[in-house]
Amino acid sequence: MGQGSRWEAGVALSETPVYMEDVKPGSTELLPSAPESSRSETASRLAVDSAVLPVGAIEFEPEISPRTELRPHSFWDRENRLLFAANGAIATADFFTTRANLAKGGRELNPFTRVLAGSTPGLVANFALETGGLVSLSYLCHKTGHHKLERIIPIMNLGASAGAVAYNLRH
Repeated sequence: MGQGSRWEAGVALSETPVYMEDVKPGSTELLPSAPESSRSETASRLAVDSAVLPVGAIEFEPEISPRTELRPHSFWDRENRLLFAANGAIATADFFTTRANLAKGGRELNPFTRVLAGSTPGLVANFALETGGLVSLSYLCHKTGHHKLERIIPIMNLGASAGAVAYNLRH
């Protein structure tokens, strides 16, 4: 194409089937060509006064999608404050229901919490560390630009803690 003075739209598709054993490595003679309609569109875009334009002369308009969040939000925005307050409230409910179950002879099912479940200060420390770790992990996601994950982590913890409270109330 670069050798000729005109862009030629012209190899017709072969009517005979091509088998893999007929193709030699490095050979391009049996490769199918593009359909005529796309060739004529391409030819009309590239050919100006029967001359071929260099590749750099073709203008492209990049598609720019709008950002969903135009300005960065602060970590302690309204949504995060509500999520962390809800997590603190559900952790408090989890503490009280777990403590009530343990006082009635129940046992802690979480193996990590079971270590601290022997005393009330141990349980307070467990739920405080859980909430503090949640805020810290969410902050780390915020600082590294993972803003969706920053919101998803507290939401998932809310679900898990609400499940624990429901289990505790049932038993």
